[in-house]
Amino acid sequence: MRSRGPVPDVLLALAGIALGLVVSGKTGEPAPWPAAAALALLAGAPMGFVRRGPLVVCAYYAAFLVVGDRFPAFATDTAQILLPVAVGILAHRDAWRRIVPGAVLAGAATAVNLADPATALTAATWYFPLGMSAVPVVVGRYLRSPIEAVAEVERRPGLDLLLAGGGVAFMVLDTWTGWDAGPWPVWGVGWFVIGCGLTAGLVRLLPGTAFALQAVLVLLADQNAQFAANSLQGLFLVTLGAFAMYASWSWTAVAYLLAAGVTALNVVGDELAEVTPLRIAALMAMVAAPVIIGRYLGVRRAAAGLQLAMAEEARQLAAERARADLLAERERIARDVHDIVAHHVGAMVLRAGAAQYAAPSGPVAEALADIRATGHQVLEDLRGLLNVLRDPELAHLPVADPEEVVRDAVERMNAAGLEVELRLDPGAESVPLVTRASAARIVQEGLTNVLKHAGPGTRATVELRDAGGALEVNVLSGPPPGPRDALPSSGQGIAGMRERARALGGDLSAGPRPDGGWRLAATLPVERPGHPAGYSCGMTPQYRLLPWRREEEETV
Repeated sequence: MRSRGPVPDVLLALAGIALGLVVSGKTGEPAPWPAAAALALLAGAPMGFVRRGPLVVCAYYAAFLVVGDRFPAFATDTAQILLPVAVGILAHRDAWRRIVPGAVLAGAATAVNLADPATALTAATWYFPLGMSAVPVVVGRYLRSPIEAVAEVERRPGLDLLLAGGGVAFMVLDTWTGWDAGPWPVWGVGWFVIGCGLTAGLVRLLPGTAFALQAVLVLLADQNAQFAANSLQGLFLVTLGAFAMYASWSWTAVAYLLAAGVTALNVVGDELAEVTPLRIAALMAMVAAPVIIGRYLGVRRAAAGLQLAMAEEARQLAAERARADLLAERERIARDVHDIVAHHVGAMVLRAGAAQYAAPSGPVAEALADIRATGHQVLEDLRGLLNVLRDPELAHLPVADPEEVVRDAVERMNAAGLEVELRLDPGAESVPLVTRASAARIVQEGLTNVLKHAGPGTRATVELRDAGGALEVNVLSGPPPGPRDALPSSGQGIAGMRERARALGGDLSAGPRPDGGWRLAATLPVERPGHPAGYSCGMTPQYRLLPWRREEEETV
C-alpha cells in the first residue's frame, strides 16, 4: 500500500539533505558551512518530488552530474548516490516507456561523472554505469511485482545459481586489474576472488553461513588483498540484508553489530585518529541500510506466504462448499427419484405379483413373472443409483459383468416378444471394462427402444465387434410386424447414449434403414499400448458412413 500525503515527501527531502551534509563532512577539503548547506539542499531537496515526478528527478540528477565539475566533490557524490534511488523509485511506480529513458539518462550521466582524471572509464569500471542504472530498475520492478509473483520467483532453484554467478562476475570485474598487486600469486588471487563471489549463492539457503563466511573473508582481504576488500565489503552488506530478511530480530541485531565491527576494521583500520562522531554515524547508517531493506523484504516475503496460504485455504473452502452443494443436490435428486420412480415401480411389482398368483398358468403368468422380475431388477438398480447419488465415493464399486448385462438384456427382450440375435466378438472381452460397460448400457437402451417403438415380433440383431482401435456396437432392427400405437417417451434415450459415447471420445448415430427398420451404431475408442484411442492398428481414424443424413435422426 502506497503512503499518501506530504509527510513521505518531506521525509525524503530531509533524508536527501542529511545525506548531502554527511557526505560533505567526509571530504578532505570541507566547504564552508553556508556553502555546504546550500549545496546539500540543492542536491538532496529534489528527493521530495521523486514520488510525484520520478523521471523529472532522474533527469535533474543526471544534469547535476554532467555539470558537476563546477561543484565540490561531495555534491556530485550525493547526486550519484541519490540518482540510482530515483531510478529505482521510477521503476517501482511508472511504466516501461518512462523507465527506459530514465535508466539511460542515469547510465550516461554516471559514465560522464566517472570520465575524469580521478576515475578513468576503463575496462575495470565500464560496468559501473550499467550497474548504477540496471540494478535499481531490477529492484524497483521486483518490489512492484505482486506478492504471488515474488513468492513464485523465490521458489525457483535456479535463482541460487544466478546469485552465485552474479557474485563471481561482480568480484572478478571489480578486482581483476589488481590481481598482481598483492603478495599472493595471480592464480591464488583468482581462486580467492571466485570463492568470495560464490558465497552469494548461499544467501537464500544458508544465509547465516554465508554471512559468517564473508565476514571472515572481509577481514582476510583487509590484511592480504586490499584491492578486493572494498568489493567484498559491498557483497558482505548485501548478504547482511539477505540474512536480515530471513532471520529473527534478535539474530538480526547480533548480525548488525558484527557487521558494524567488521566494516569498521575494514574501513578505518589503524587510522584511529580519523574516527569522528560523524564518520561513526555514517558507518552505522551504512550498515543499517541493508538491514532495513532486508527486514522490509522479509515482511513482503512473509506476507506472500500468508497470502498464498489464505488463497489456498479459500480454494479448499470453495471446493468443500461446491462439494457440499453438489451432495445436497444429489440428495434432493435421490429423494425425488425414491419418492416418485421407486414408488411407482414398487407398486407395479406388487400388482404384478398379485396378478401372477391370480392368473392361470401360461403365457400370461410368464409375462407377469417377467414383469415382476424386471421390476425387482429395476428397484435394485435404483437402490444402487441412489446410493451413488448420496455418496459419490461408492461410484468406484465393481459393476456387473458387461457381457452378462448384454446377454441378460437379450434374454429379456426375447422373453418380451422380440427375436434378438446376439453376435458377440470374443475379442471384445479384452476391451477395457469402462468401454464394455458403456457398450452394454447402449445395447440395453437400444433394445428397449426397439421393443417400445417396433413392438413384439420384430427381428433385431445386436453386434459387438472389436475393430482394433475401437469397439463397434450395432443394434439393427427390422420393420415392425404391423401398425403400433406410439408409446410415451422421455426423449432422452438417444441423447443419453450419445453422451455416453462422447464421454469416451466416440460417437453414436441412429436413423432409419431402407427396409423400414432402425439402426443404432456406436463407435467407442479403445486405448491399447502403442495404439492411441480412436485409431486402428493402421493408425487411421475410424469413420462410419451411414446411409442416412443427420437431419433424419430422431430422438427416442
